[in-house]
Amino acid sequence: MMIMKIEESAIVLSLLKSDLRPMDDVLSEFNSKFDDSSRFFSVCNSLSMMLQDQKMLQNTERLIAFAIIHQCYSSQKPSLNPFLSEMMSAACNEQLEKSERAFLLHLLQWNSYNNVKEILKQSAVDYIRSFDPSTHDFPELRELQREYGDKADPGPSSHIFADYSLKKLLHDPDVPRGCDPNSPEYVFDVQPGGNPRIGSGDRDEALSGFLGNSTMGGLAPRWIRPCPPRYPVHQSELLWIDPDNKHELVWDDKMCADTSRGATVRDLLVKGLKVTLSPMEQEDITTELANDPKLVYHCGITPRKLPQLVEHNPQIAVEILTKLIKSPDIADYFTALVSMDMSLHSMEVVNRLTTAVELPKEFIRMYITNCISSCGNAKQQDKYMQNRLVRLVCVFLQSLIRNNIINVKDLFIEVQAFCIEFSRIREAAGLFRLLKTLE
Repeated sequence: MMIMKIEESAIVLSLLKSDLRPMDDVLSEFNSKFDDSSRFFSVCNSLSMMLQDQKMLQNTERLIAFAIIHQCYSSQKPSLNPFLSEMMSAACNEQLEKSERAFLLHLLQWNSYNNVKEILKQSAVDYIRSFDPSTHDFPELRELQREYGDKADPGPSSHIFADYSLKKLLHDPDVPRGCDPNSPEYVFDVQPGGNPRIGSGDRDEALSGFLGNSTMGGLAPRWIRPCPPRYPVHQSELLWIDPDNKHELVWDDKMCADTSRGATVRDLLVKGLKVTLSPMEQEDITTELANDPKLVYHCGITPRKLPQLVEHNPQIAVEILTKLIKSPDIADYFTALVSMDMSLHSMEVVNRLTTAVELPKEFIRMYITNCISSCGNAKQQDKYMQNRLVRLVCVFLQSLIRNNIINVKDLFIEVQAFCIEFSRIREAAGLFRLLKTLE
């Protein structure tokens, strides 16, 4: 609860007027009257509101008010005092009396101001009378902020209109200039629900009424937040009002279908990667692929496994590649063919593909280049194997030329150099004569 009770206001007001008593006696009486620590914040908040205006309280009363605020949270760390930032700002406020600023530094125990117990043994009047400003030095706010960290900085306003709010304390414009600031007619409480007699009656009554009606804020302008305009409703968004329930059932004809045939093909192909399949097994795979062309996408043959299938079962490899020719991944299969070691089976697969489907010219060119380079590399390994590879390549090239699969002009120089290098071999010489007739 933020507002003080009537009896609490009377007690606090009487304590503020006890300027001739030792301040530690005043604090002891405060602790005996306010034995419930949950009420400390309400009391300190009301005193803080009164201390914001320098003319609300007399100098002695301000000292007692600050002493009460400090006493309420003296059992905790100074940084945990919720009113620490206000005490720090007041201690560095040059518009305040130096005696009050020094008193606050004693409460904060800053630097050499560490004899707070001795100070509180004096009355507020005695402290002000005996105060010697020449023996005190006053720090800047930044020094105190470094001492107490983030708690010393109250931070930015909580909202954008905080700096434009109307303070709850207004000076009476009818009071002539130079009038005694302790006169009862110098403030009005404009807080909603405030006592309308403040400013026209006894000063004690005015302060008592203020203590009983003080709250945290003043009169802030209303934050007008108009409702955002509605987004235009599209015609299609209203379909849910009259939904179309004319649904038709779509049956999956393949539901509960026998999938054992696909499993059989996959099992046979796994075997075909390691050994040569029997003619009956090869016929089973060919028949299943012919009955269900989409089965080729689920048979498990990937580009990485294709070279193994080519070496052991080239006919099955041709069947699979023929049905994968329209697949978006066919380029990966062609790359696997070009990258694998040249062999009779690989040339057989490529030769059959050239007659079955239309192969990319770039693929054929790369494969022929790979075959020619493989023949040159075989010289270091085995002369017999090299001669055998050259014969295979020559027969393969003659077949491609006679069937108009390749354009000789695109590979004339490369093939001619190949024939000259291996002219001792009969097939190479025959390929060279064929090139001369087409030149």
